[in-house]
Amino acid sequence: MYQINFKTPVHVHFIGIGGISMSGLAEILLDRGFTVSGSDSHESKLTDHLAAMGAKVNYPQSADNINATIDVVVYTAAIHPDNPEFKAAEESGIPMLTRAQLLGEIMRNYKEAINVSGTHGKTTTTSMITEILLEAEKDPTVSVGGMLKDIGGNVRVGGSEMFVAEACEYTNSFLSFFPTIEVILNVEADHLDFFKDLDDIRHSFKKFTEKLPDNGLLVINQDIMHYEYFTEGLKCRIVTFGHDKSADYTANFISYDKAACPQYTLFYHGEELAKVKLGVPGEHNIYNSMAAIAVCRELGIDLKVILKALLNFKGTERRFQKKGTVNGFTIIDDYAHHPQEIAATIEAAKKYPHRKLWIAFQPHTYSRTAALLDDFAGALSQADEIVLADIYAAREQNTIGISSDDLRKHMLQQNTNVYYIPSFPKIEEFLLEHVKPGDLVITMGAGNIYEVGDDLLNLPGAVKES
Repeated sequence: MYQINFKTPVHVHFIGIGGISMSGLAEILLDRGFTVSGSDSHESKLTDHLAAMGAKVNYPQSADNINATIDVVVYTAAIHPDNPEFKAAEESGIPMLTRAQLLGEIMRNYKEAINVSGTHGKTTTTSMITEILLEAEKDPTVSVGGMLKDIGGNVRVGGSEMFVAEACEYTNSFLSFFPTIEVILNVEADHLDFFKDLDDIRHSFKKFTEKLPDNGLLVINQDIMHYEYFTEGLKCRIVTFGHDKSADYTANFISYDKAACPQYTLFYHGEELAKVKLGVPGEHNIYNSMAAIAVCRELGIDLKVILKALLNFKGTERRFQKKGTVNGFTIIDDYAHHPQEIAATIEAAKKYPHRKLWIAFQPHTYSRTAALLDDFAGALSQADEIVLADIYAAREQNTIGISSDDLRKHMLQQNTNVYYIPSFPKIEEFLLEHVKPGDLVITMGAGNIYEVGDDLLNLPGAVKES
């Protein structure tokens, strides 16, 4: 496989350079003196930013964009073999890397490569670690899966010592990475359009841990079923966190403020270590913060610095993000699209001030909806009122023949206050008619359901969060 070396910059061409992840990697290479070109279907703020940095961006994609000056071509899973640039690169014999392979090659150039993995919680935990490293003035380079206000986006180009990145298991992407530190937050059934079952997913995470060097570090949630499976045979240092007092890091004496943000007493090896106060809501963030604390203490960061950064961290976009109020009710947006995430978000919302809890949920992919139908029904039914939008197809075709109405019918056994409303304008009308002052509405899902909240907050008299 083609190797990227920061000491010898080359010409890298990105097919689909305008994507949120691809543009971030291109920015890192530009900063390191690489020649960067790319193509996309249309101009955007991201492509304009790259062009201003010195990248040559072409519209649209064309075989003519591939030439002999290019040393390596990078492409995403969305690029098919019949793409004109893909075909031209193949025919020219130019080395090619997937986005995940390039990300792995980039992290090889850093002293510490911190990879945060898990079925859910990756973006928040990666962001927490980033906030701590920034507070400690460690100048990290960062690639995160959400928009983090304090770095002005999803990428931060920093020094050469530390690289912090999310490590996604989908299509085994993280097996292309070269971590020195790994975090495993949880391992649940997901991405069943790629993995056969939970055992297949667990096997992938096991192979991920085996990529750690002997002098590396694994920080793992001890509450994961048979977590020892992932640590067996490893020679690296292993640090655990979890509910049981046998874990290295545990939390006790938990309470919540009026915004549902937790505070807890942190114990290390059974001894009280510190009082921790978080600036983000929900019990799940206690676990995320313990993982971040474990990583950063192992990196030698002072505990006072860690605690200050966690208190100041207010979350990333689309993670229990308060968007504003309209007609006396509050609108929050959340990216949750897996039953475990939904359950965690609803549990956090129950501690947030409200009269009645409404969820406007957009299922994400047909395969996930079909495979986890029972789990979705159980998690969503914990809300007072549920409105279901059409399934967001993402990368799939509906070969299963499933719809959100199937989920609605399934949920009627547990909660009769569930409605299937296909279109966003109709959902908005329904919410305006039925939601009362003091209620809490959460737009939820990994697709574009956030547009419902945005539309409502554009109405006269609405108050948007700054």
